Amino acid sequence: MTDSTITTADLDLLSQWDTPTICNAMELVMPERRGHGFSVMPFVCAKPNLKPIVGYARTATIRAAAPATMAPADAKAHRAAYYEHVAEADGPTIVVLEDLDPTPGVGAFWGEVNTAIHKGLGCRGVVTNGSIRDLDDCAPAFQLLAGKVGPSHAHVHVVEIGPRVTVHGMTVENGDILHADQHGAVVVPAAAVKELPAAIDLIARREAVILAAARDPGFNIEVLKKAMADSAEIH
Repeated sequence: MTDSTITTADLDLLSQWDTPTICNAMELVMPERRGHGFSVMPFVCAKPNLKPIVGYARTATIRAAAPATMAPADAKAHRAAYYEHVAEADGPTIVVLEDLDPTPGVGAFWGEVNTAIHKGLGCRGVVTNGSIRDLDDCAPAFQLLAGKVGPSHAHVHVVEIGPRVTVHGMTVENGDILHADQHGAVVVPAAAVKELPAAIDLIARREAVILAAARDPGFNIEVLKKAMADSAEIH
């Protein structure tokens, strides 16, 4: 469920900053989340030059190493229910897809067709521990963060729709707000969304003092100490 007090404009505003900057600001706004809520393993990023994506998580799990056990008609209906799940959010989405196979990524759920479908349904990208393929043909401006690149879809099929998932150490509930870019992803609690811009501004002003000192030809340890003290006084 989306938070009715948060607008798409609020989410889009956060896309002007990279994910490490969002993590930095989260340390000020919600210091209790400093050690969790973000990915801790590297992803393959299909499009590192894209700006960050922000949206509501639509979660699901998949398997690909063996065929689905559902009857064909049931499997078709289940896949349709998954797409309905993606489409029903009241705002931009990011799919967070956990591959449950012992070796994730045997088969790719993501390629030319699914990126086109998801983009058309208002999805901005995917975060998965599984694999991706068709890199040259994936939908433009659709970001993919994945565990690996692979050639086949094998027996890939959706297992569960809307569960709590864990991808590369980041636990995500369906409907969580996610910020992601080439560095990884972080869950942004709804209560933090509107506070982050001010926190980012404060951090930038503090860092500017230290960066200016460090880049000056006369920089030394005493200059650094003064810059750090001056930085700490900025509120």
